[in-house]
Amino acid sequence: MAEAAMVPLPPVPVQHLNPRHREDIARHLLLLPEEDRRLRFGRHMRDDTIREYVDHIDFERDRVFGVHDADLNLIGFAHLALAPATQVAELGVSVDPSARGKGYGFALLERVVLHATNLGYRVLFMYCLAENGIMMHLARKAGLKIVVEAGEADARLALDRVTPGDMLREAIADQFALVDCMLKQQYFWLAHSTPEPKAAAG
Repeated sequence: MAEAAMVPLPPVPVQHLNPRHREDIARHLLLLPEEDRRLRFGRHMRDDTIREYVDHIDFERDRVFGVHDADLNLIGFAHLALAPATQVAELGVSVDPSARGKGYGFALLERVVLHATNLGYRVLFMYCLAENGIMMHLARKAGLKIVVEAGEADARLALDRVTPGDMLREAIADQFALVDCMLKQQYFWLAHSTPEPKAAAG
């Protein structure tokens, strides 16, 4: 397998998510149209199945990333499921329909590749339906090798061995996301705490 290309610093702030974000993740996935859910998971997903999936995300083993808008709504989500025994990482990505075409999906994919590399994983795997044109495009753009069979697509990427530069890029990416989050929280607080002007007495 060909080696992964050098991963540039993501131009979009991508944050690590933790168990406190479960409700945000559920809300993001539940807002996806039914067809988007099918393309994301490879099958139809009812609301209760979505919630069950979110409830069972293992934040201690796996890695979860997100992109937030100016109002702190989660508009992009990536779940990197890790299998330490095989050193294979599996990725799932979703972006809110209203936020597509802005590079969020590719930024999540880049960030995940960088993180999996730094963890020492050798292969990144992504399963999707062959008809999922958006994810197929992102996978090819990121250098994943795609194999399509019977309407299903397997995309794999051999990851480079970690270098000091990779560690530095990830540290910078984390700091960038932290500053962005702080600024958005400050903006959100100011926007929602400004008192309404009092009407003039008649």
